[in-house]
Amino acid sequence: MAANLQDYAPRMSVQEYLDTEPLSEVKREYLDGMVVAMAGASDRHGLICTALAIALGPLARKSGCQLFIADMKVRVQALRGTYFYYPDLVLSCDAQDRESPYYRRRPCLVVEVTSPSTERIDRREKLFAYQQAPGLREYLIVDSASATVDRYHRAQGAPGEEWDFTRCTAGALRLDCLNADLALAEVYADVPELAAAVSAVAAEKSTPA
Repeated sequence: MAANLQDYAPRMSVQEYLDTEPLSEVKREYLDGMVVAMAGASDRHGLICTALAIALGPLARKSGCQLFIADMKVRVQALRGTYFYYPDLVLSCDAQDRESPYYRRRPCLVVEVTSPSTERIDRREKLFAYQQAPGLREYLIVDSASATVDRYHRAQGAPGEEWDFTRCTAGALRLDCLNADLALAEVYADVPELAAAVSAVAAEKSTPA
């Protein structure tokens, strides 16, 4: 989801943010005291998010997890500050992580679908911040301009644990949180040019050398 970095409100406390956010006409992220209004997303962004929800929803239910789309915040402590982000999708599998109906502290999986205005933030600022979240095992960055999904993964979600990186351009991506595979063809099914790109790469890989 896009953040309008020029639309800052005066600094406020965490409690002020939590008290006022449900009343706000627009969603706002909280960056260690600064509040940033969220901008709207493109049709392509929405189609990819919907496809992800359709693919992951039944798996989440089967696993006893909760899948949230766009409206659930993740609370992160990073660089001695507090941050609240609205990922495009959040998977919560920790039954103890229910202190608030508006945010989660220990998600298992976070997904961001990039847009031209947010790609740098998704791949830098948010990557670092989400990696500080206890319990997080997987962070997916889904490119909306090319058929590419980047996966950052750690086995146990423990602080200090090393992350590994996988880039997927065809086939399927393993999701440990759901003990399942996510096919790129499903992710990009509703964006014809990207669906065609996935098929082309798959065909190329299946062609004998």
